[in-house]
Amino acid sequence: MSCHSHGHDHSGHSHSTANRKRLLLTLVLAVGYMVAEIVGGLLSNSLALLADAGHMFSDVASLGLSVFAIWIADRPAGSQRTFGYYRAEILAALINGAALVVVSVFIVNEAWHRFSAPPEVQGGLMMWIAVGGLVVNLFGLAVLHGGKDHSLNVRGAWLHVMSDTLGSVAAIVAGLLIQNFGWYIADPIISAVISLLVVVSAWRLLSDSVWVLMQAAPPSIDVPKLEAALVETPGVIEVHDLHVWTITSGMDSMSCHIVSDGSQPHNNLLQCVRDVVIRQFSIDHVTIQIEPEGFEEPVTPV
Repeated sequence: MSCHSHGHDHSGHSHSTANRKRLLLTLVLAVGYMVAEIVGGLLSNSLALLADAGHMFSDVASLGLSVFAIWIADRPAGSQRTFGYYRAEILAALINGAALVVVSVFIVNEAWHRFSAPPEVQGGLMMWIAVGGLVVNLFGLAVLHGGKDHSLNVRGAWLHVMSDTLGSVAAIVAGLLIQNFGWYIADPIISAVISLLVVVSAWRLLSDSVWVLMQAAPPSIDVPKLEAALVETPGVIEVHDLHVWTITSGMDSMSCHIVSDGSQPHNNLLQCVRDVVIRQFSIDHVTIQIEPEGFEEPVTPV
């Protein structure tokens, strides 16, 4: 029996380079407009604008962290760090998610204090500054869109920019209500609502990051189905010590022990098993130990 060989996907470096460029461009935009929103928020006395500037500040920090994480992840593996620095991107995503929650809680707290006595806000100035922020954020979303489905790190940065986009829209709405109706309370209400929406988005990012760090199987891979496919491979009696986990976004790994019935050479059986894993489940990083029937691993003395 023969099995077809499949090559490994080496597109990781090109994805990394493209993501770094996306993040750097978005970082430059965020820094520039963060300064404009802080000045505008102080001049107009708008919490919504300052809230958006706060999100923008967290964007600047998170984007810088994301760029740093990609740079670290590209460093070669060493004798003590055999997996390299790939997990740096997952750690950056985790920190970004936590930062979103902290900033949102701070804004909700500030909004709560403004509910009882909403201060006067210059709605016109607030609205036009928010319009400029919306344009910048929409451009940032477009830049990061191509990488958000392939990297948790980039998705974390994209969520930060999305939160700022929503914040800009909210500030525009609040500015219109203040300018046309004098509803100063719209400023803290909209700030609080947008912050709560950001927390919901951040929670998904946090849970996905923790999922990877806990070495859980990727949601896209049905482990019982994978085990059944391995057992059904001709020459395989049993599969045990099966582990599937994610090293970093887009890099899934699997290891297992295969008990052979001895009907075919180990080299051929190994190729057949690898073919099943790569072709049906798209896992390229595979470690397989083939054992003869009746093999027992020696017990390590305590």
